[in-house]
Amino acid sequence: MSIAPAVLRLAATAAGLLLVAAQTTTASAAPPARSPSAATWSAPLSTQGRYIVDGQGNRFRLKAANWDGAQGSWTGSGSVTDPANHHAGQNSYGIPLGLDRVPLDRLLADFHQLGINTVRLPFSNEMIHSTTPVPDVAVGANPQLRGETPLQIYDAVVGALSDSGFAVILNNHTNTSRWCCGNDGNERWNSGQSTQQWAEDWVFMARRYAAVPRVVGVDLYNEVRRDVLDDPNWGLGDGHDWYAAAQLAADRILTEANPRLLIVIEGINWTGVPVDGLPHGRPMLTAARTLSHTLVDAHKLVYSAHFYGYTGPHHSGATGIGETHDPRYQDLTREQLDAALDDEAFFVEETGRHYTAPVWVSEFGIGSGETNSAARAWFGNVTDYFADHDADFAYWPLVGFEGHDDWALLRYDSAGHRSGILDSGDWRAAAWQHLMSAPSTAGSLAAVPVWRMLSTDHGDAVESLRVRSTGDWDPGAYKAACPDGLRLIGLSHTTGRGLCTDAGTAELRTSDAGQTVVVDGRHVPAGGDWASGYTKLQCPPGGFLIGYSLRGERLSAALCVPGRTPLSGTGRTVWFDRSDNRPAGAAGGDFAYGDYKGQCATNEYAAGIAFTTRFGSRPGPDALLCRTLP
Repeated sequence: MSIAPAVLRLAATAAGLLLVAAQTTTASAAPPARSPSAATWSAPLSTQGRYIVDGQGNRFRLKAANWDGAQGSWTGSGSVTDPANHHAGQNSYGIPLGLDRVPLDRLLADFHQLGINTVRLPFSNEMIHSTTPVPDVAVGANPQLRGETPLQIYDAVVGALSDSGFAVILNNHTNTSRWCCGNDGNERWNSGQSTQQWAEDWVFMARRYAAVPRVVGVDLYNEVRRDVLDDPNWGLGDGHDWYAAAQLAADRILTEANPRLLIVIEGINWTGVPVDGLPHGRPMLTAARTLSHTLVDAHKLVYSAHFYGYTGPHHSGATGIGETHDPRYQDLTREQLDAALDDEAFFVEETGRHYTAPVWVSEFGIGSGETNSAARAWFGNVTDYFADHDADFAYWPLVGFEGHDDWALLRYDSAGHRSGILDSGDWRAAAWQHLMSAPSTAGSLAAVPVWRMLSTDHGDAVESLRVRSTGDWDPGAYKAACPDGLRLIGLSHTTGRGLCTDAGTAELRTSDAGQTVVVDGRHVPAGGDWASGYTKLQCPPGGFLIGYSLRGERLSAALCVPGRTPLSGTGRTVWFDRSDNRPAGAAGGDFAYGDYKGQCATNEYAAGIAFTTRFGSRPGPDALLCRTLP
């Protein structure tokens, strides 16, 4: 949920908040595996370009909603009229809302009636470590859950959703079990805890539900934003680097816990002090244009963004302080809104770029009691955009309490009676039905080429599991290696960036696990000097490049593997020491913004790197040896 106005007003005192999450896991044993009911899709989910596909390669569009509560709801006395504080006065006891009022099986039946196929299920780190059973009143309509801890109840909910045919995406929403999302001590993944502990919690959760068939993804952290003093960043390499933290957690989840999961990485939701005259804004996914994630599985990355009418491109949603001159999304025309959505998020779905991935709008919403005409128009415009762009989405929230939360799709009174978007009189119903029923890409999707960036800006970028299994192949250097199934096709001159792809061929590598670390010119054949006067690191005969290493800006080694079919030919030299040298309209995009880049054609592979150590010359890579694919 976006920044809460009532919470923002407390910013001056928020710096003193302390997190209380434990540093060791004391949770009960993992829940048993379950037998899922029949459904029209099969796990696991993966990606093909901008689309998510199921286990059979068929498009799976995330038509989702957020079942909140396990992350903690605000329990103070904030105004329920604040747009982002619509759970004020409620207490979820750290479990999904509604279990005190409605039997679990009836809740799931109502979810199915909405037409959704996926549930984003928030949790807090504090919930993971809590060993105190919830009060009986918290599960009054579900007596089978009495005496259970919040995590055990979360287990039951995850299992029931999976059994009922829903895809489940776990979402680390908060560190402490309280309502977010202002200056509340939950601004970053490592607010009050270390990045290492946060990653450990994710490994624990991914392992815990690895045997639950329809747990298909993990949303790493909700609405990363500024605290009272500092901004998060995307790629600076410090303790506030969300890009690096997400990369760390994602690869650990896929390598240590569950390789089947989608990894959802949200953009940065807010930076700067939200006061007129001071720099502030919502970067969202814009930074991925120049620095995108590459995971150990090239088909598991999903990017995410949140949009609410009361926020804006430079508006946090705050009321009472600043931002009075910055338009909200609901103040934009339809054309202006479309442009903002494209610029801040949906450019990621552009085909054939290093950042290409599905975009999941994992939160958007509005109240059924909304009377502001601009806000109502925004809801129609944004749902039209999602429908027209065949977007993946998740409404916030799914379940609420009658009389307290008119934002929820489904609301229940103390006797369990339902009201909301399925019932008469809800003005949102027409827009919801349009979104749910609009034409959508379906069926089997053909494989599309993958393009992925390698970055050694602040450390290693070894994304090959086969290479990782061999240990440290160049101690002391920053190392980069393409994900398995991809080959190195491009390099930058001085920034340590690389470009990987599988375009133009199926798996090029032999099943042989062997690899060669090349540190000199011994594999350059007699009469084969393709970069006269330069040091050449060339793969052995039949091999091709999948990685490289650097010490500072200087090339240290090339990493080669054998091809599955004969690889030969003299090839051509692609120089990039004095200018860009990439094919016209080169796919992959600008993988090293501001630096000279060289790139082989899509019908070629790279077999060597040349560089110089001459005085006065820049020490980075200068040329690639590109050869035609067999």
